[in-house]
Amino acid sequence: MVATGGSRIGVLALQGDFAEHLAALRSIGIEGEEVRKVSQLEGLDGLIIPGGESTAITKLMDAYSFRAALPRAVADGLAVWGTCAGMIVMARSLTDPYPKPLGLLDIKVSRNWFGRQVDSFESDFKFKGIRGKPIRAVFIRAPVVEEIGDGVEELAVLPDGHAVAVRSGRLMATAFHPELTDDRRVHRYFADLAAAKDGKTRD
Repeated sequence: MVATGGSRIGVLALQGDFAEHLAALRSIGIEGEEVRKVSQLEGLDGLIIPGGESTAITKLMDAYSFRAALPRAVADGLAVWGTCAGMIVMARSLTDPYPKPLGLLDIKVSRNWFGRQVDSFESDFKFKGIRGKPIRAVFIRAPVVEEIGDGVEELAVLPDGHAVAVRSGRLMATAFHPELTDDRRVHRYFADLAAAKDGKTRD
């Protein structure tokens, strides 16, 4: 379970497509850890909150005491990346009254911004900090970022100006699903972020 720089990466495995993230990590040489209990955060350098059903994920996180424990782990330096529903979970606030997000990342998020499951699509985006060809992004009932707080950086943006990938220090969120393509550059980006104790990825 060792990444570049000796980091350890966990994937929250309460609900959603955590298995796909674990497979993506294995493909870049990282044996990720399924995280189902607060005690399993101990010793991790990074945690991925996967896509799935945001209401179910937040209810399970409440049931297993992650709402209190995860902000403490972040304060102690844990890097966190949320994908799709994970972005919703990490947000400061939502345009909808539910679910109640954890407030880890200073963004306001709109759920299901693109529509229902049948409106899922793929598109190519330039991702700040990742060189080479654009990232192929898979959007499934995806959110977008409506508002960005101080210190939050846009990493990928729609033509209409809405951000679909953001970062603040060691916290990152993407509205799309990098684990559903064969391009592992976003996973490598997060692995570098988790390994960089100063919150800076290598250029």
